[in-house]
Amino acid sequence: MSLRHVTGGLGLLCAAWGGWLLLQQPEPWRPAVWLGGAVVVHDGLVAPVVFAVGALAAAAGLRLRGVPRAALIVAGSLTAIALPPLLRPGPVANPTVLPLDYLRNWLLAMAAVALTTALHAALGALKRRAGRRS
Repeated sequence: MSLRHVTGGLGLLCAAWGGWLLLQQPEPWRPAVWLGGAVVVHDGLVAPVVFAVGALAAAAGLRLRGVPRAALIVAGSLTAIALPPLLRPGPVANPTVLPLDYLRNWLLAMAAVALTTALHAALGALKRRAGRRS
């Protein structure tokens, strides 16, 4: 059995376990609405932006292969996950509900994604340059 089959099976088991946990909730429709919203945000916003950036880069003659596209997907997914705490209404009655600085943490995550992508691009350029010299 290949690694792809094993990881696919594990993914299906995790999805089934999550569905079972969802049905155990007193109001299972609430998390289901958030899950549906995540699908809508991904398919309606993140995926079209990634495709548009890829098309614009291709039209400009740039090659956006795996890592830059993956960085766009990760940044979009992190943004979709961070939106609820970022857009929350003013102060909450219980200060322990959302105690972190979500804007700062989201910006740090975006900086980490950008830095990792830039380092990968720089290392790739150095490898190509070294390959041409030898």
